Amino acid sequence: MAVDYKFKDNYNINDLLEIITILRAPGGCPWDAEQTHETIKKNFIEETYEVVEAINKKDRELLLEELGDVLLQVVFHTEMEREKGSFDFDDVADGICKKLIVRHPHVFGDVKAESSEQVLSNWDDIKRKTKHQKTTAQAMDSVPRELPALMRCVKLQSKGAKAGADLADSGEAVEYIEEKAQSLKNGVTEENIGELLFGAVAAARKNGIDPEEALTKASDEFLKKFSEKEKSGSKDFKGLYE
Repeated sequence: MAVDYKFKDNYNINDLLEIITILRAPGGCPWDAEQTHETIKKNFIEETYEVVEAINKKDRELLLEELGDVLLQVVFHTEMEREKGSFDFDDVADGICKKLIVRHPHVFGDVKAESSEQVLSNWDDIKRKTKHQKTTAQAMDSVPRELPALMRCVKLQSKGAKAGADLADSGEAVEYIEEKAQSLKNGVTEENIGELLFGAVAAARKNGIDPEEALTKASDEFLKKFSEKEKSGSKDFKGLYE
């Protein structure tokens, strides 16, 4: 038996909150009711990457749809906590509003910040104070290990660089890479592969290159060349690594 629900031509955030509550309640959807934070956490990651895909494609209709999917994940996780009496959507909104006000003292206070660099510097200082991070190591440790490895590496290196833990320049980064590449001749291990990649991230950072985007484009190029070879009927794919 269908639930008693009044359909509309247009819906808003309150309607979304109500719909998720209905789906999770007795008589709603068995699948939705069974879900936990753990069972759908990967969905959140997938939906976020689909937003990035829409942005890269400059597809506004797709972006509208995918942002809705991300919002659904926020509401879904929040509803689980509301059911437990922990917090609700208003608490989530309250928390982020307060964070934005605190971290924008140049807008909501009397702090001066006339450039993006000053804003980011202030943001980092405020973040460390509000999270009670007294050392750079604590700030680095707060970078989630669950981030994509290249992205996490950039963040860790950038935080370390502010404390003086950095290679001098791009040339030194290249020398580091060459040294680690040379060590591979003695055997390929997880450790020296990791060090080589770590050096590549440093070289990218020193040249203003996003290593995540660089690897994505290199992978795209590999796929393109492979597809062309396959379409031509060739079985020789060795040249793809030249």
